[in-house]
Amino acid sequence: MHLATQKLWTKDFLIISLVNFFLTLIFFLLMVTIGVHAVSAYGASTSEAGLITGIFIIGTLVGRLFIGRLIDSIGRRKTLLIGLTFFTATILLYFVDLGVGFLLFTRFVHGLGMGLSSTATGTIVAQVIPAARKGEGIGYYSMSSTLATAIGPFVGLLMSQYTNFSTIFLLCLVIGLISLVSALTVNVPEADNPSIVRGFSPSSFVEPKALPIALIIAVAALSFSSVLSYINFYASELDLVEAASIFFLVYSIAVLLSRPITGRLMDARGANVVMYPAIAVFAVGLFVLSQATSALGLLVAGALIGLGFGNIQSGTQAIAVKAATPARMGMATSTFFIALDAGLGFGPYLIGLMIPITGFSTLYLGLAAVVASLLLLYDVMNGRRERAKLKRVA
Repeated sequence: MHLATQKLWTKDFLIISLVNFFLTLIFFLLMVTIGVHAVSAYGASTSEAGLITGIFIIGTLVGRLFIGRLIDSIGRRKTLLIGLTFFTATILLYFVDLGVGFLLFTRFVHGLGMGLSSTATGTIVAQVIPAARKGEGIGYYSMSSTLATAIGPFVGLLMSQYTNFSTIFLLCLVIGLISLVSALTVNVPEADNPSIVRGFSPSSFVEPKALPIALIIAVAALSFSSVLSYINFYASELDLVEAASIFFLVYSIAVLLSRPITGRLMDARGANVVMYPAIAVFAVGLFVLSQATSALGLLVAGALIGLGFGNIQSGTQAIAVKAATPARMGMATSTFFIALDAGLGFGPYLIGLMIPITGFSTLYLGLAAVVASLLLLYDVMNGRRERAKLKRVA
């Protein structure tokens, strides 16, 4: 069937994308403010503030591990509503003043809610997108996260300057409620033959067919976490703090402008036409960042990293869901996000151990080489298979 006849912009696609935007917005809004809250309200140390910030991602990982194996047996719509209800309800715990320990608990269980909800949205959106437009549709869907990546930190930092933290938590609660109400209107197609997962074998937690591409996004995400976590420190060292304040705005613009094009290219010509250039551009972006001495250099690096990592993220997600059978699509989505979150969650800690030894410039130069090596790894894990598949079609 011709692509134009397969409708992408349906009500369900738009609502699920909106829900994903709200989830990611809350995640980033709190990510940049909760550490400051821990220090100012509870006198937390810097290490405790870092743990309070990062334990959310650990909770998300745990949630993904368990819901990926159960989503189709529970039902995709029911999982989404349960996840959003839990995610929104746990925001109320931020208003409870019981010290650092309780705030750690709150962040962990809030992360669990994120894991349940975002795995459900990722699975549902893969189902409502027409098969022939999977790459394009996931590209557009991922743009909702990209927008939230730019808006969330901006809103959070602005509110932390002019309001109190109770107001920030109240805003998150309202956004969570809007997400839940919006999700009630979604018509979710369930799997025709839902996969009932039993036992505790590796395949009951992850989709084996998605593991090769999951390895690619894990390494790419770990490399990107160095930018996400340390760009402000690096910019301070270079005396480029003003440029760093719009770094992620430039990053987001690059992603937003490129994803509609790269998504269509993936559907029309296969994943390789996007993935090889995206990996190369990401490596170049990290190299430019390592050599930056001016605001222009820093922002050019931001644009290149957006073109690179932004399209690696959407491309690998599309590959992961296409690799699985419809009955295992939920597990494939969960596997992808587990790998993404593992890279983003554990990367800052591992990279933080290296910074005192290497310094920022050498660190980014080394990570550019790591990303460049993904060209070979991707070729082994998926590129050759993709070429063989295109030859058979031709």
